[in-house]
Amino acid sequence: MTDAVRVRYAYLGPSGTFTEAALRTVPDVEHAELLPCASVPAALEAVRSGEADGAVVPIENSVEGGVPVTLDELADGRLVITREILLRVSFALMARPGTHLEDCKRITTHPHAAAQTRHWVADHLPRAEVMLASSTAAAAAAVAEPGSEFDAAIAPRIAAEQYHLNVLADQIEDNRDAVTRFVLATRPVPPPPLTGADKTSLVAFIRDDHPGALLEILDEFAVRGVNLTRIESRPTGDGIGRYCFSIDCEGHVEEARVGEALMGLRRVCGEVRFLGSYPRADGARISTRPGTSDVDFRDAASWLASLKEGRT
Repeated sequence: MTDAVRVRYAYLGPSGTFTEAALRTVPDVEHAELLPCASVPAALEAVRSGEADGAVVPIENSVEGGVPVTLDELADGRLVITREILLRVSFALMARPGTHLEDCKRITTHPHAAAQTRHWVADHLPRAEVMLASSTAAAAAAVAEPGSEFDAAIAPRIAAEQYHLNVLADQIEDNRDAVTRFVLATRPVPPPPLTGADKTSLVAFIRDDHPGALLEILDEFAVRGVNLTRIESRPTGDGIGRYCFSIDCEGHVEEARVGEALMGLRRVCGEVRFLGSYPRADGARISTRPGTSDVDFRDAASWLASLKEGRT
């Protein structure tokens, strides 16, 4: 494969992040050019500008919930999600050679890593100060710098190898079952084919603030038997009290129940931004309630057509 046709993927860097590990699960990534970026906005902007063909960024954690910066960046509707990746996360405390656990007074890490290790730090380093970094790998890189103000970093174990640090404690996460969800975002393309184990993402903006506005959104899914897997409110930036709703639901836009739910939202919302339909990373197939399958929708449409033609 020549450089002229080489696929370019941006990701939250620097090298050694969980995001890079997630990116390396993408098919044919070994033939791609990888572009580490200093932040989620920078990675996604690389795709918008054409510098990269896609970007892998974290969007949700099983312990801390959604990643606000990713949700807000995707809410502009200029990119779509084409793949999701689930990655179990484990953290280590690492420091420059010669540093001991009791020497760790100033620790740096990403906010989500800090949240997922807060109990371990409180138990083992109760007097340590935790300072936040743009990524876990950036934290490790900062500790590795000569004369660093930090004594240690909390990061994935691979970062210790990358930045020549010693692991002082391993598997320090408070929840051993923690999983982070990453997405591959690209410029708008047709959704991947329907698989029967799919997810759809969107952002819904209410037309005006009134009693029952959220219920109207939820009803469009509920009456069609579409299950929501995530819904979060995010500020629109247009003033206090102005929110949009970031939503993931089961199913694919090619399915009648999902497509009709989106059309319903289009009628009741001020704006709906479609962020893509894509295969679920866990491969879990979706069971539809009676009356909500594509066959049921076709039968209902045929019945209505017969009424319009004077047939009963």
